[in-house]
Amino acid sequence: MQTLYRRLLKLMPKLGMQVTDLGPGTAVVSRRGGRVRTPLGPGADLLTRDDGRYAVADAGRDTWVVARGKRLGRWRSERLGDSARLLFDEQAGKDERKLQLAAAEYLCAQHVTGMLDLYGVNCVFDVGANAGQYAKRLRRLGYTGRIVSFEPTAHAFERLSKAAADDPEWQVHHLGLGREDTVTTIHTGWNTMNSLLPPSDYGRGRYQRFNETRTEEIRIRRLDGMLDEALAGIDGPRPFLKMDTQGYDLEVFAGAGERIGEFVGLQSEVAVLRLYEGSPRMSEAVAAYEDGGFEITGMYPVTREAATGRVVEFDCVMMRAKAAPERD
Repeated sequence: MQTLYRRLLKLMPKLGMQVTDLGPGTAVVSRRGGRVRTPLGPGADLLTRDDGRYAVADAGRDTWVVARGKRLGRWRSERLGDSARLLFDEQAGKDERKLQLAAAEYLCAQHVTGMLDLYGVNCVFDVGANAGQYAKRLRRLGYTGRIVSFEPTAHAFERLSKAAADDPEWQVHHLGLGREDTVTTIHTGWNTMNSLLPPSDYGRGRYQRFNETRTEEIRIRRLDGMLDEALAGIDGPRPFLKMDTQGYDLEVFAGAGERIGEFVGLQSEVAVLRLYEGSPRMSEAVAAYEDGGFEITGMYPVTREAATGRVVEFDCVMMRAKAAPERD
């Protein structure tokens, strides 16, 4: 059985280090600069170049952390159930809100990819794609099926196009989706929070970026009018609908019409505290999705108020249970 020490040595080249294994418990790891001995634990040290770029710290029994930077804080290793451990810097652990949100983002991504696999999804509709962050995460987590991304704003679409350029199974469309085919304006200059809706009083109080805005003319299409083109060539389509449109998700959902029944699942950002004027509350959005035949499989906080702890928005993942493939 390969020891953790040996596995660590194999990791070093991936960090840009040259490893010379001198035998049990001894290795030389080289970079430019002076050398310094870094203890890993009983019987095992690293002899590293002292250029300040990497450091190693003990994170608990049989666990070490290798990271960039001259200093490493104290690391804590916490058990998560019977099959996993959480590793984090104690400084990060002091900010409960940020730690919880980071964990929720990770767990949501893992849950979505698990549902895509369980339900045999072969086409993800990425509505509100921005620069392609969601699609790139799916690829990193192992999803290999088709992705169809929609982004209406010019600047973000330029970045999205570059991100998808070398991926033949990733289509991009320079438009938004909604209840009807039309041309309208979108508020821009809010980074990832550009919206077709104006900010609410609560939104203006929470985000200073909402106090200044520009608008851009964009094209809107109904989802049901895009399905045949998007699914062309897929044998037995099993699509999944991801929506992140800053208060406009229910309009996207309505634009699917009767063809929403073809989707095996969806992901939507639902609001407990409304950032945009006229956007639906979480209860209204979830009720509409349930009426469409979807049931909740996961809820993950996206943002929380630092002062009160209240959740502002959740990522809501829902699947059509009747569409789950039969398992032996």
